[in-house]
Amino acid sequence: MTVKIESYRELIVWQQAMDLATSIYEATKSWPKEELYGLTTQTRRAATSVPANIAEGYGRESRATYQQFLRIAQGSLKELETHLLIAHRIGIVASETVESLMTRTESVGKLLRLLIRKLSTD
Repeated sequence: MTVKIESYRELIVWQQAMDLATSIYEATKSWPKEELYGLTTQTRRAATSVPANIAEGYGRESRATYQQFLRIAQGSLKELETHLLIAHRIGIVASETVESLMTRTESVGKLLRLLIRKLSTD
């Protein structure tokens, strides 16, 4: 049985990506002010890019284009992970916070891979 998705907002991957982006905004509020136009902004942009690309791809006409936007979302997710690891290395975010956020990025990444695979086989 195939379930018809009426909106990208119904996708669990989009919902988790939105929750992750919100958590990134919360986590970066306490980062140093001198990083506001550096690492903070880059981290937030990478985080918001994930659900935005899932949504944009969903709205495109072709399956191949949708898959390409999902791959862009994957790239943004890896960028986000890298920014978090850099923030940890320079001491502006705690290990526990990074570990929690990285677990969530891995979950979103798995769902993205599953959706890309599903779109390839249908």
